[in-house]
Amino acid sequence: MNHWIVLFRGINVGGKNIVTMKQLKEMLFGLGCQNVETYIQSGNVVLQHSESNPRVLSKQIANEVRVGFGFQPHILVLTLAQLQRAAENNPFPGAQADPKTLHLYFLAAPAENITFDIMEQIKKDNEAFKLIEQVFYLHAPDGIGRSKLAEKVEKLLAVPTTARNWNTVNKLLTLASQ
Repeated sequence: MNHWIVLFRGINVGGKNIVTMKQLKEMLFGLGCQNVETYIQSGNVVLQHSESNPRVLSKQIANEVRVGFGFQPHILVLTLAQLQRAAENNPFPGAQADPKTLHLYFLAAPAENITFDIMEQIKKDNEAFKLIEQVFYLHAPDGIGRSKLAEKVEKLLAVPTTARNWNTVNKLLTLASQ
């Protein structure tokens, strides 16, 4: 069995695409997943599955959500090693003291033709960002909701992303390591 971290984008946000974690777990068990653990209601799942290709597993899960719940979410499937590497590569260790200010945007594919100069112009003076491999790190001390850069990251990277704050990343690491 392979260990996977499954990040759903756009479920249970703003009263749309509602799926309870109980329903989600039952659906995943129905797909042959084992040891399914969820964290908070926004679609963070740690599981085991025999599938060895993350893209195949992502498509299977997305199709099952479409059939069962009537919408097809963007789903990013990571290995435990990828999540561990993302945490280890954190370029802003000082931000860990206030973990809700540090967000990791996981990219669905490598970003090309990145407009870092525009990002520099948009960001606040106290914000910092860095792209390492397929993770965009954003430290927004005033909060993600007040960051114009956070609002435009995906468009500027030109790649689908899903973001998690530092607390969530660490909780998923803990769940996946058990």
